[in-house]
Amino acid sequence: ITLWGHILAAPSPTQPHGIRLEGDLTLGGLFPVHSRGPAGVPCGPIKKEKGIHRLEAMLYALDRVNGDPKVLPNLTLGARILDTCSRDTYALEQALGFVRSLLPPPEGEGQCADGSPPRRPPPERLVGVIGASASSVSIMVANVLRLFNIPQISYASTAPELSDPARYGFFSRVVPPDSQQAAAMVAVSRALGWSYVATVASEGSYGESGVEAFVQSSREAGGLCIAQSIKIPREPRPGEFDKLIGRLMETSTARGVVLFANEDDIRRVLEATARANLSGHFSWVGSDSWGAKLGPVQGLEPAADGAITILPKRASVPGECRYGAAPQRRCGSDPHAWGRAALWGSSMGLTPTRGAGRERIGRDSPYEQEGKVQFVIDAVLAMARALHSLAAELCPGGGLCPHMDPPDGRRLLQHIRGVNFSGSAGTPVSFNENGDAPGRYDIFQFQGANGSGTYRPVGQWVQGLHLQMDAMTWGSNGSVPPSVCSLPCGPGEKKTPVKGVPCCWHCELCAGYRFLADPQSCQACPPHLRPTTNRTSCRPTPVLRLRWGDPCAAVPLALATLGLSATAFVLLTFIKHHETPIVKASGRELSYVLLVGIALVYAITFLMVAEPGVGVCAMRRLFLGLGMSLSYAALLTKTNRIYRIFEQGKRSVTPPRFISPTSQLVITFALSGMQLVGAAAWLLLRPPHALVDYEMGRTPDPEDARGVLRCDMAEGATLACLAHALLLMLTTTVYAIKARGVPETFNEAKPIGFAMYTTCVVWLAFGPIFFGAARSAERRCVCGGGYGAAPGDHGRVVGTQRRRER
Repeated sequence: ITLWGHILAAPSPTQPHGIRLEGDLTLGGLFPVHSRGPAGVPCGPIKKEKGIHRLEAMLYALDRVNGDPKVLPNLTLGARILDTCSRDTYALEQALGFVRSLLPPPEGEGQCADGSPPRRPPPERLVGVIGASASSVSIMVANVLRLFNIPQISYASTAPELSDPARYGFFSRVVPPDSQQAAAMVAVSRALGWSYVATVASEGSYGESGVEAFVQSSREAGGLCIAQSIKIPREPRPGEFDKLIGRLMETSTARGVVLFANEDDIRRVLEATARANLSGHFSWVGSDSWGAKLGPVQGLEPAADGAITILPKRASVPGECRYGAAPQRRCGSDPHAWGRAALWGSSMGLTPTRGAGRERIGRDSPYEQEGKVQFVIDAVLAMARALHSLAAELCPGGGLCPHMDPPDGRRLLQHIRGVNFSGSAGTPVSFNENGDAPGRYDIFQFQGANGSGTYRPVGQWVQGLHLQMDAMTWGSNGSVPPSVCSLPCGPGEKKTPVKGVPCCWHCELCAGYRFLADPQSCQACPPHLRPTTNRTSCRPTPVLRLRWGDPCAAVPLALATLGLSATAFVLLTFIKHHETPIVKASGRELSYVLLVGIALVYAITFLMVAEPGVGVCAMRRLFLGLGMSLSYAALLTKTNRIYRIFEQGKRSVTPPRFISPTSQLVITFALSGMQLVGAAAWLLLRPPHALVDYEMGRTPDPEDARGVLRCDMAEGATLACLAHALLLMLTTTVYAIKARGVPETFNEAKPIGFAMYTTCVVWLAFGPIFFGAARSAERRCVCGGGYGAAPGDHGRVVGTQRRRER
């Protein structure tokens, strides 16, 4: 093994770091052994997991291939492994070393000074490249390798754009693209009941393409909206991550945050979360760049607690540090191999010992395998199997024949796309026509509430999600944190979607007499129904009847009884003194008619209080105007008689006609009989019936709504019923005015006139009160219990709707 540079010191642009392992055929390797350095410095601190673990995995896989006599017999695979320093531009400079030996020598280097040809080392037979890790690095390198037909197999690059065969025809990968990873992350988000999430991506192909694939997959799946998408710059300024957390809090209800970011950015996001004292507020869903690494969460366990991470299916591959004869890796005999002894001694608890022994990492020492180790091994094995297949085709006798020196990159690519074997994780390794591996993911949850976090497997995604909800832990309350734009609407509230954001809505109460027909619309209840308390359906409106003991009925009934008593007293007095001169002088026959009419007016009160029915409604039509017609007819006849007598006396001594008691009774009954004829015709043309008037008892608050049982007598019909009595009253008033000048001996005309004047005033007030305030009075009576139900039976409910006729 040849080493240049020193792994523990940051390399410089002019001093590349790498390993060169001699062999018949050479595989290139690109690994982020160092992290990205600060501005002006290409490389930063060493990356123990993503760098050293993966690099060792490639060396382990080469040992495994070279030690297998069935794979590439009589051929040895070498390696030339370079450090990308997690920076695409630096990786491009390093990758140029792969193709430099393939370029023609520059002018002036064709011969030495003495004219002899220069002695160059034999050309390096670079047949393929394993790597890179970051998608942005792979894109840079793939553009160069494609020009020289050098196949490339990545173990970690998942950007969807790398699936484009027109631009990256020689690129393949043993990990599935982010389009499948994004579908798995969308499935996880929906399984957790989330409908509103934020995304955070590192600037570059991996992060931006991953978020784009996630957004596209969420649209196709439906039910998941993006609150906001935040991009982390390549060179973040101080305070950039604190601002990022502030922006996430602008949509604080989107507690689910999807991360497509590199390891360094993930850690800085968690640090900013801890500084903002928001540990536990966000629920992270990390891509495979987070995977099951301890580096991003070390010391930040509370901020990362509950994070769901995704990683292509893997198996734990035993790492071994071997000591012995070549070509095995020599930890004890090679003190410079990437500083391995110093690194393992400090970070893995290994103390290499010289001799033929071995120490098993993960069994004899504390060790947690990095998530992409198995894919590095699978990439090397896929390249080795493709070379084996190509060598068997071109060199049947084995060894390195001229056709394989060097092999044709296009033919090797065909054999790479044709491999199909069981990889180190026990899962099939194969490629489709675009060089992508099938999607198989393990799903983990980081459980670090106790301060010493661990990644626990909670499910998998293989052409569908299988999630173990009971294996997850969620903070103190034990339930999945909600990540929604709008909370569910309460009972009786409809969703009014926000334009352009289908996962957000406003909740509006179904007001008035409407109920919630479906989550997004309200409908009005039928007239005979009212909404339930929670407004999820309709229920029958109670029907109240005016009962004899109700306050609204007791007062009119008491006054009517008093009036009937007074009328009866006067009537009895008239009967007792029937033959006395004063009774005769007052016109006893018409006085009896007048008293009967007054009694009918008082008696109609009892019909108005009685429960409406066919009989009661018919009696109301007949007697509502009859009492007043009799009264006004008697007064009109009497006033007319007085007026005609004195007018006739002015012209002659002959008395006028029809002034006898019999004539007076005939005239009175004829005038009032017209009322009976009209009422009878009304009964025949429109038979009476009772109905429930829900409009009359309709209040702003449906809880107070009541149906009112009443007769089918509209306001217009009631006015028509009283029109004849009104006409008689006006005519009587006219004659009372004309008869106001009669002698004092006949002063009966003046009290009649006074009565008519006051009656006119009452009628003028009656109109507005009856037509304008009658309904309000009915409602007040209903709400106050006037139309109340009997105790224990608050109104009988009428379940059928009856049409109101006017």
